[in-house]
Amino acid sequence: MMQQPNLNIALSQLNVKVGDLAGNRRLILDAIQEANNQGVHLLVFTELAVCGYPPEDLLFHQQFLDDCYASIKTIAEQVGDLAVVIGFPRNHPNEPELLHNSAALMQDGEIKMIYDKHKLPNYLVFDEKRYFTPGSHDGIAELTLNGQRLRIGITICEDIWYDAEPVAHQAEQGVDLLVNISASPYAAGKIGSRIDMLQWRAKTFATPLVYCNLVGGQDELIFDGTSCALDAAGELVLLAPSFEAAFSTVNFAHSQGPVAEPETPLAELYDALVTCTRDYFQKNGFTQAVLGLSGGIDSALTAVIAADAIGAENVTGVLMPSKYSSDHSVTDAQLLADTLGIHSQLVPIKPMHNAFHEFLEPLFNDLYDDYFHRQTDENIQARIRGVLLMAFSNNNNAILLCTSNKSETAVGYTTLYGDMAGGFAPIKDLFKLQVYALCEYRNGIDPAGPVIPANTLSKPPSAELRPDQKDSDSLPEYAVLDGILEAYLHRHKDAAQIAKAMNQDLDLVIKVLKMVDRNEYKRQQAAPGPRVTQMAFGKDRRMPITNGFRHDASD
Repeated sequence: MMQQPNLNIALSQLNVKVGDLAGNRRLILDAIQEANNQGVHLLVFTELAVCGYPPEDLLFHQQFLDDCYASIKTIAEQVGDLAVVIGFPRNHPNEPELLHNSAALMQDGEIKMIYDKHKLPNYLVFDEKRYFTPGSHDGIAELTLNGQRLRIGITICEDIWYDAEPVAHQAEQGVDLLVNISASPYAAGKIGSRIDMLQWRAKTFATPLVYCNLVGGQDELIFDGTSCALDAAGELVLLAPSFEAAFSTVNFAHSQGPVAEPETPLAELYDALVTCTRDYFQKNGFTQAVLGLSGGIDSALTAVIAADAIGAENVTGVLMPSKYSSDHSVTDAQLLADTLGIHSQLVPIKPMHNAFHEFLEPLFNDLYDDYFHRQTDENIQARIRGVLLMAFSNNNNAILLCTSNKSETAVGYTTLYGDMAGGFAPIKDLFKLQVYALCEYRNGIDPAGPVIPANTLSKPPSAELRPDQKDSDSLPEYAVLDGILEAYLHRHKDAAQIAKAMNQDLDLVIKVLKMVDRNEYKRQQAAPGPRVTQMAFGKDRRMPITNGFRHDASD
C-alpha cells in the first residue's frame, strides 16, 4: 500500500434535483468533461447523484429505476480512461424486487464494479430500510491510474459513520485510498463534527480518504457539500466550500487542494436558510414571493432571507395594519421594505375586520365567554390577513412565505389559515432567540449598512391583535421558553428533568409541554421549511396527534 497515491483526484459536489435525470446527467457529463480537461485521473461524485437524494417513493416505480440505469450506462460510455465513482439506485441483479443504494466505478466506457451500501440509516430524516436492501460486496477495486496499480475502497455515506465496519474491513485488507460518496444533510454544528469524524477515520486507518458530499436544498433538507480530502495522518488537504456547487482537485503526492475557510456558526446557519429557500423556488419553477410585513422580527428576517435567495425585485411585502397596530409597526415595516429594495403594498384591514364583526356578532352572543370571544377576534384578524396574502399569491403567481418561528409554532402561538398560511416557511426551524441573532448577523454583514430597523430589534415582540398586547402576556420570556423547548424537543427531557436543570418552576415547565403536545394538529398542517436542526418538526419529530399522555400524571 503506497502511503500517498500520485493521482489527480477531483470531487464534484453537484446541486442535483431529485427525479430530473436528464438535467442531472448534463451536470455530470459537464463535470466529466472538466475532469478530462484538467488531467484528472479519478473523479468522485455524490451518493445517488444520478437521481438526487432522497428519491423517496419514486423508488417504488420500476420505470424510474430503469431510467436511472439507462442514465448510468450513458454516463459510463463517455468516461474514457478517466475513473469515475458515482451513486445511483438499482435492482438487485438476481432478485429484482430488491433495491440497492449503489456506487458504480466506471472506466474505459464500462462499469467496472458496483458496490451496494451496507449500512442503511433509519433514524431522524432517514428512511432507507423502507426502500433498500444492504449490500455484501467488500467495495475494493483494483485499477490502473496514472501508471499505478491501485487498490481503492469505495463506500457510501453511513458506511463510514459510527462503527464503520465496511471502511474498517477495507483498511484491514490494505487499500491505497478510501472513497466515500455521501448525501449527509446539514444541521447546525454538524459540519465540524463530520470533518472531525473523517479526520479520525483517516488517521486511525492510516489511509488517505476522499469524501464527496451532496450540496443544495431538497424540500426541507439542506445538503452543505463541504467535500474534503484527508491524508494518511488525518490532515485536511482539501476542503470544498459549503452551500455551493464545486469542482475541487487534489493530489496527495505533491499538491494540496483548496482549503475553504470554515464559516462562523451564524454565517453557516444563514447560508443554509438562503440555500434551501433559493433551491425550493428554483427547483419548483417559482420566481416570485409574497409575505406579510408586520414590522416585527420574524417577518423582517423572512423578507431578508427571501431577498437574498431570489432577489429583492422578486419579493413583495404586504403591510396590513389593524386598529390595534402601532404606528411604528407600519413605519418599521415600510423602512425595511425601502432599505431592502423589495416591493410593498399597504392594505389596512380595519374595514374588513369591522365587517366580520357585524355579521358574526349575533352568532357569538351567549356562546363564548370573554376569553374565547377575544381569541376568536384575534384569529379573525390573522385569517383576514391570510386571505389577502393568498389572494395576492394567486393573482401574481407568487409563493406565500409563512413567517412563523419554531418557538411560536411549538406552543401553538399561531393561527391556522391565518399567519400559518403559506407555501414555504424559511424560519420554521429557528427558535425566537436565533431569529434575533440572525437579524443582528445579517445587519452586520451588509456593506450598505443595516437593513433591519433598530426598532424592530429592540421593541418587545407582539402579535398586536388586541390593545397593548405582548407575547409575554401568553408565553414565558423567550430566553426561558426556548430553553424549555430545546430540552423537550431536541433532547427528549421530561418535565421534572427540565425544571431541575433550568431551576424553573415545575408547573411552568408542565404548562409549556402541554402546549406543545396540544398543538401537534396545527404543526402537521404547516408549510415546509428548511431543516437546520436534527429534531425539526416533520420527518424528525413524529408524534401522534391523538395523545393521552400527561406530563403531570403520577402513574
